[in-house]
Amino acid sequence: MEFLEIKLNPNPLVQFLGKAPSDFSRSDIIKFVEEKNIRQINFRYVAEDGRLKSLNFLIHSKAYLESLLATGERVDGSSLFTYIEAGKSDLYVIPRFKTAFLNPFEEKPTLEMLCSFYTREGLPLPMAPEQILRKAMEVFTASTGFKFKAMGELEYYVISAKHDTYPAQDQRGYHEAAPFANWEHLRVEAMDLIAQCGGKIKYGHSEVGNFKTETEEFEQHEIEFLAIDPDSAVEQLLIAKWILRRLGHKYGVKISFAPKITVGKAGSGLHIHMFLEQNGQNMMIENDVLSNAARKMIAGLLDLSPALTAFGNTNPTSYLRLVPHQEAPTNICWGDSNRSVLVRVPLGGRLKLR
Repeated sequence: MEFLEIKLNPNPLVQFLGKAPSDFSRSDIIKFVEEKNIRQINFRYVAEDGRLKSLNFLIHSKAYLESLLATGERVDGSSLFTYIEAGKSDLYVIPRFKTAFLNPFEEKPTLEMLCSFYTREGLPLPMAPEQILRKAMEVFTASTGFKFKAMGELEYYVISAKHDTYPAQDQRGYHEAAPFANWEHLRVEAMDLIAQCGGKIKYGHSEVGNFKTETEEFEQHEIEFLAIDPDSAVEQLLIAKWILRRLGHKYGVKISFAPKITVGKAGSGLHIHMFLEQNGQNMMIENDVLSNAARKMIAGLLDLSPALTAFGNTNPTSYLRLVPHQEAPTNICWGDSNRSVLVRVPLGGRLKLR
């Protein structure tokens, strides 16, 4: 990484080690732990319920630290995944060094790392979510020659006690600023912490949804990320949701990522932006129009939409969001800037459709 890129990177490990997270090694982690007097390391991993789990280690010797980073630790797979039987439930969680970040909430210096699941034979767990994604991307690149990149739009509601000063207009919260957006400061704080933990953020803003009941106020916000490798795109969403929930606990409010809270009010979608890349070049446009590869990609998404919906919309309230006039997909088709289609080609640069 160039000097300026390292200097501007908010991740303390990048600044200290002077290298990109993808280049972090075991010796780098040990060096950082020793120099920064890290007292605790937490292994983080996602189970079947989609929530970030935690396994805590107190560092008492260098030998223990080296062993921990090299071999990981054993966990009970049957308590994490319903499809793993108790008779053969031992799994290993092995840290991915590129995901290391300082815990921004702990007073005691604490290092966090996301982990992958491995079998007792030392092989990646075939049905682990990150392994399924990794294999899919390897097959995709091998068969097409393209590199797939993606990023998510994380929409959420802050649920708090009612504020009577500077009330926002119902369902007109889009890009509102404080004091009409009461929880802008929570979003900005979250963005700062997400960036420190390795997330690549494009921007944040308040969203359309806001409404009140007799006792509570519901205010919608969004944090959008930059497009990166799919596995890293998933990781930054996981960390972001964890940070937002921790901040919600700090401020005594609820953070909800539910697709739909109530009928007639804006729901929270998890929109995924995606594009194809080859040799560092965006392959989605050619001569200022959608490329043939882009059109094939869109056709594939439309063709597979029933299966994608089954796996991507497992929460029943997702389907309450898919209604007309709510800026949500209601048709299996694609369109230019149309927010009612399944696949939308957004406004971008000089792109023209023909």
